[in-house]
Amino acid sequence: MNILVLNGSPRQNGNTAKMVTAFCEGAESSRHTVKTVNVCKLNVKGCLACEYCHSKGNGKCIQKDDMQDIYSLLKDTNMLVLASPIYYHGISGQLKCVIDRFYSALYPAAPKSLTKIAMFLSSGDRNQYDGAMFSYKGDFLGYLGLRDMGVFTSAGGVSDELLAKIRKFGESL
Repeated sequence: MNILVLNGSPRQNGNTAKMVTAFCEGAESSRHTVKTVNVCKLNVKGCLACEYCHSKGNGKCIQKDDMQDIYSLLKDTNMLVLASPIYYHGISGQLKCVIDRFYSALYPAAPKSLTKIAMFLSSGDRNQYDGAMFSYKGDFLGYLGLRDMGVFTSAGGVSDELLAKIRKFGESL
C-alpha cells in the first residue's frame, strides 16, 4: 500500500513527529511504502477560490508552488495520514492550507486509489480535538467517503504505550 503522511507540525522533534515516526516504522516493517511530507517546510499558498481548477485548469491549480509535489504524490496514494498539533481547536495553519488546496485535486472525487485515512493529533489538553474532528469526519469520511482507519490523540505528551499502539497500527495495515 502507498501511504502519504502529511505532517503539519513545525516542531521537528515534537509529539506529532514522534507519532509519525512510530507509524512509519510500523507500516514500513510491513512493507508498505510510506512518504512523509513535512508541510511546514514547504511553500504552499492558500487557496485563491478562483475556480481556475474547475474551469480552464481541468483539475489543476493555477498556483505553481510546492503543492505540486503533493498533487503528484496523491495520484498513487492508497491511504492518507494527517498529523498535526492542535492550535485553537483545529489543525495547524500549514496543514489547513494544504487541505484547502486539495480542492483542485480531490473535488468532485478523490483518485480511485485513495480509499483510507487516519489522523494523529497532539495537544496540551484532551478536550481540544473537536475542530479537527469536524473536518476529518465531514471532509474526508463524509464528503470523500474515505474509510476511517483511526484517530490517535496525545494530550500533554506522548507515552511509550501510545507510540507502541501507533507502531502496531502501522504494522497491521
